[in-house]
Amino acid sequence: MNQKIALVSGAARGLGEKIARKLHAAGYKVALADIDLEHATTVAASLDASGDTALALALDVRRKQDFIAACDVLELRWGGATVLVNNAGQSRVAALMDISPEEFDDVVAINLKGTFLACQVFGKRFAERGYGRIVNIASLAGQTGGTATGAHYAAAKGGVLTLTKVFARELAANGVTVNAISPGPLDLPIVHESVPAEKLQAITQTIPTRSLGNADFIADAVLLLASPDAGSATGACLDINGGLFMR
Repeated sequence: MNQKIALVSGAARGLGEKIARKLHAAGYKVALADIDLEHATTVAASLDASGDTALALALDVRRKQDFIAACDVLELRWGGATVLVNNAGQSRVAALMDISPEEFDDVVAINLKGTFLACQVFGKRFAERGYGRIVNIASLAGQTGGTATGAHYAAAKGGVLTLTKVFARELAANGVTVNAISPGPLDLPIVHESVPAEKLQAITQTIPTRSLGNADFIADAVLLLASPDAGSATGACLDINGGLFMR
């Protein structure tokens, strides 16, 4: 069985794009799944215009059927995925007391329910084959309860860390590992575009290393946990936050 077939959710831009590029450079066939199919298609074409080793898939992480369809496509095209990276997420800055029930439900659906559905659908397929690697992108906010990115986002990412352990226990006997990575603030264009420079500088000064996180290093960590050699690591969380949270 080809061990190098990966699906990355939220791969049209940002951290997801970097993860997809890193995996592809390491020899993986990569499905770039995103609700923004246009951007995902552009990135996939930049990796492999022929589509032989990179393809874009339309995926709304709130819909279980979308994950089932993605699994089916990868089985038909490449024989089935062996690596799943749950990266898709969304944060919305909002004062705690101003978050509406509708906004809370949507943020939790994207960040937590989406991870649950993906682990459920792909985890079952992986278990049937006796092999798989799942990497969930969580967040420092889910560990510390920080609300700078929204309390609903923090709560959802805390749930992602718990789901990681639950699925890790459930799937371990079937050759499937499930791990998480919790990044702190990252040096990404979207961060510089959405946060005023002076505020970003102030945030950076609160980080012991005095620097924003390197997104390429997060992608390297994904590559490590996706490796066939990483079978002894499951239910773990890699903290990559510049020293903001130590344990």
